[in-house]
Amino acid sequence: MVRPSRIVILLAAVWCGMLGIARADGYLTSVGEGDSKIPLIVVRGTPYEMGRKQGELIKEDAGRFINAFLKLVQTADPKRFSDASLDAAWQAVTPHTDARFHEELRGLAEGTGVPLRTLQRAHAMPIVADYSCSGIAAWGSATRDGHLYQTRNLDWDMNVGAQDHPLIVVYIPDQGIPHANITFAGAIGSNTGMNAAGIVLSEMGDSPAADYPFDLDGTHFTTLFRSVLYDADGLGATVDLFKSARRIKKYHYVVGDGKNRQAVKMLAHAPNLVVWKDNDPTDELAPKVRRDLVYQDEGRGAYGPLDQVWGKIGHKEMIDIACKIPIKGGNILDVVYDATALEFWVSYAKKDVEAYKRPFVHVKLKDYLDQK
Repeated sequence: MVRPSRIVILLAAVWCGMLGIARADGYLTSVGEGDSKIPLIVVRGTPYEMGRKQGELIKEDAGRFINAFLKLVQTADPKRFSDASLDAAWQAVTPHTDARFHEELRGLAEGTGVPLRTLQRAHAMPIVADYSCSGIAAWGSATRDGHLYQTRNLDWDMNVGAQDHPLIVVYIPDQGIPHANITFAGAIGSNTGMNAAGIVLSEMGDSPAADYPFDLDGTHFTTLFRSVLYDADGLGATVDLFKSARRIKKYHYVVGDGKNRQAVKMLAHAPNLVVWKDNDPTDELAPKVRRDLVYQDEGRGAYGPLDQVWGKIGHKEMIDIACKIPIKGGNILDVVYDATALEFWVSYAKKDVEAYKRPFVHVKLKDYLDQK
């Protein structure tokens, strides 16, 4: 006969075990309120486990977005985004893509029920597309508190509808650095993100439509960013990862290190990589450069507002400047990071209202890392 005290102990053990499993897998919550509410997922485990749990938590939204997304782009440009074209692009980048990414995508397919080939095609779309954005990093003497602040404007075709499927994913991997990916339901590639070591990433696409078809025998930035977020614990390690990747297409990157309070801008036009530090007279934007500041705005006038608030920059000033320089008519996502404090402010477009016109939602990464 089992004594009551032992029953209590056994039930407690089972309950704790159930809680442990739940916390090990992850959960869905949200940030913001009302019309600005953004789904946020926390997932833990191996890449496959994190992908599967993410898929289970956003199954319906991911399925709607991925299928509608592919149908729309394939209708708009049947040749460039044909199944054959997307399959060829995925095959070209596959040998250069982190195995963790492939495993997470496999888990996502199982969790959502969306066929793996369909997800691969959706993730190949940015590989063959061309688009343009902007990014700024300021730190040290340029900011009011010495923290590193960084912006990321993501400018796409609003007709794609990605803005209506917003998603923030916080990954807590068994191996690697916890990180946040500011993305869309069903899209595990990273257009921007930050890890718990204070590394923050922004990208600007430079490849015009005239360059198509592209040489795709290399690593696409959306998968490279995820590898960097997993592995980089400092600016030097981050730059090394970019240097070691086989480059494709033409990009600019702004890479910040909030812990050590420094950043660089990179010109990555395959196969070359040029790295500029702050106040560099060789910077393509010189003489419009300053100490503790790097940026790439594609001529949209960021330097004047930055110069005016230099020495007093905080997140509010960065939000204000980010909202001055998007590509009007296609601004679907804006993010401002405080990479030193591990927090960010994010605005997604909503239907036909662009991100720069909408409220920014505050997210503290540590709030989700501390829940063990």
